[in-house]
Amino acid sequence: MNSTLNHSKKTAVLGAGESGIAAAKLLAAEGVSVCVLDTASAESLAARAATLLASGIDLRCGADAFVGIEEYGAAILSPGIDPKVPLVCAFQEAGVEIIGELELAFQRCRCPIVAITGTNGKTTTTQLIDSMFNAAGVPSVACGNIGPAFSAKVSGSDQLGVMAVEVSSFQLETVLRFRPKVSVWLNFAPDHLDRYSSMEEYYAAKVRIFDNLTPDDWAVVNARDMLPALSAKTLRFSAYQPGADFELIGDVICFRGTPVLEMSATRLRGAHNAENLMAALAVGFAWGLEWDALRDALCDYRPLPHRCELVTEWEGVAYVNDSKATNLDALEKALHSESRRVVLIAGGKDKGFEFESVKSLVSERCRAVVLIGEMAPRIEAIWADCIPCHRSESLLNAVDRARELSEPGDVVLFSPGTSSFDMFKNYADRGNQFRNIVQSLSS
Repeated sequence: MNSTLNHSKKTAVLGAGESGIAAAKLLAAEGVSVCVLDTASAESLAARAATLLASGIDLRCGADAFVGIEEYGAAILSPGIDPKVPLVCAFQEAGVEIIGELELAFQRCRCPIVAITGTNGKTTTTQLIDSMFNAAGVPSVACGNIGPAFSAKVSGSDQLGVMAVEVSSFQLETVLRFRPKVSVWLNFAPDHLDRYSSMEEYYAAKVRIFDNLTPDDWAVVNARDMLPALSAKTLRFSAYQPGADFELIGDVICFRGTPVLEMSATRLRGAHNAENLMAALAVGFAWGLEWDALRDALCDYRPLPHRCELVTEWEGVAYVNDSKATNLDALEKALHSESRRVVLIAGGKDKGFEFESVKSLVSERCRAVVLIGEMAPRIEAIWADCIPCHRSESLLNAVDRARELSEPGDVVLFSPGTSSFDMFKNYADRGNQFRNIVQSLSS
């Protein structure tokens, strides 16, 4: 699809989420006739319909989304919409050209971009990179999967030196010409197996971040991950094994043996966050920035909520909110980051994960486990022979039970290891409820 759409026919935007609305407004501002389609009910989308109508954009809901597909010359796919759903299949069968919101925004971007992907750490690293650029005098905006959508910010890209774009596997599924100046690959671990049929399919989507790189571009990659041969200049990092360009020696991040940044000078904890910092430093190096221009921004960065967030110390026990741990890799990293004995609160929606992989680590690091949500019975069946497991019907009861099981010097770690949608709106709602419960009980 060309960057200028055919104005003689309508363009459909599939999905009325944040990215879809941003894409529709971007196109409408260009004079494109656009309609947003979503199979949810009109009642549930009433507020979004009003937002779109204010910009002169129609929203067709429910069964009406399937009406008149032949009217459209192109379709923009929101990242939250699975390409296998009936609405997308109907457009494919009608021969309508489909691209993703990420590709749409990229084709309109007038400054270089840094794209950040990975199973875990994307948002933290995107914010680190954005803060680092702005502190170094390079005007930057963070957007994409982090929010706001890439399409919502791209119209101002001619005033920027760079855009730091967090990209998910869902967004990468539909790229065509997407080509960052620097592509960052943080890590790869099991996730989204409720959308992908296999780890291979998930990997194939994510690795598309490298599809269009040239020798003039850069790839910043985790040295522990197996990746295809890359055309771009490459920088590797690892906090877990020696030999990468960036490595962790004691408490110090080093670049090819030269100390660059002390972890203790930052507000981030754990080897996984050392890797996020390494990735940001590598981007700065690729851009030609001096270390001194980067350190202050990285040291001043305050970690986001729900990511190994210390809520309080109460009765000699630390309470840590790691609700953002929506997969086993994040849970594993949270456990590794704690030197104290742990009472773990875990569980949630069944995403197809096999909790056997963290069984030995849980047994080694935890005093006891409190399980919640849809997965609680299955996790208990796997872990019960090596660690005391207790099930709770609510998060309130889980926190109270964890308090009873903990001893002074312990940490109660809320790191679910799976998603939240069986009991909560999202991971932020889950984490906020944990924080509120802990603060209420401790006061």
